[in-house]
Amino acid sequence: MTDQTIQPRVAIAGLSLRALLMPFPIACFSGALLTDITYAQTAVIQWANFSAWLLAVGMLTGGIAFLFGLIDLFFGDWRRRSELVWARVGVVVVLLAVALVNNFVHARDGWTSVVPTGLTLSVVTVLLMMVSGVLGELNARRAGGVA
Repeated sequence: MTDQTIQPRVAIAGLSLRALLMPFPIACFSGALLTDITYAQTAVIQWANFSAWLLAVGMLTGGIAFLFGLIDLFFGDWRRRSELVWARVGVVVVLLAVALVNNFVHARDGWTSVVPTGLTLSVVTVLLMMVSGVLGELNARRAGGVA
């Protein structure tokens, strides 16, 4: 039986750094959506501050994970690439762009930092994360597994 796994190029003890970093932006962007919803319901400004910090950390860790993913993509096994990989890269680029705009919106003061634009962008960010996850899972199934 041949090895059907994709070997990461940037790894620590065989664990992909991209895969190790991915939980952070997922948690941060999801948490930002929850804190945006809470702020819209309560108008307690601290929730907007939480959102801004969660978005900033999510962008930082997501950007680093994306760079490691690009290294794995361009320096990995070219036979493993499919249209799903390129679709996922496109979705992640759009996701990071929307998250960046959301960071700028959350930098405003008061109610307008979240409602309605910031909350809408947080929803779009989480939806794009879901699409990216589905594309990643479909690609992993097609490739036969991920190391």
